[in-house]
Amino acid sequence: MVIRHCTPESNVDANHRIISPTEICHVVVEHGRIADISGPIDPLTHLNLDYPDHRADLCVMAERLEVGAPVRFNDAGPEWAYVRRDAYEHLGPVDYTARLLDMIGAVKKTAPDPEGSPE
Repeated sequence: MVIRHCTPESNVDANHRIISPTEICHVVVEHGRIADISGPIDPLTHLNLDYPDHRADLCVMAERLEVGAPVRFNDAGPEWAYVRRDAYEHLGPVDYTARLLDMIGAVKKTAPDPEGSPE
């Protein structure tokens, strides 16, 4: 299992540049196919020149962005697409810890009640 930034081949130009970076998603790749997929990347953390820790710059290409879709390969391995430099902006600093705690809190609110589940 490998987690990657991924874009559909329909979002890549002839020079392997990504046309619309906001269509990039995180995917889990297993056996050359998308096994799981998240929603689109957050530009604040992935396209922000002021937050280089998790920048989307290199993405695997898949035929489609859906579970089961094959990832594109060539003789050297996965086919890669690149985010154009003009896609990045100065969007300000990011408090990653606060965002992480907010995300954990949101997941806990939507998680099933363990007391209501059968054992």
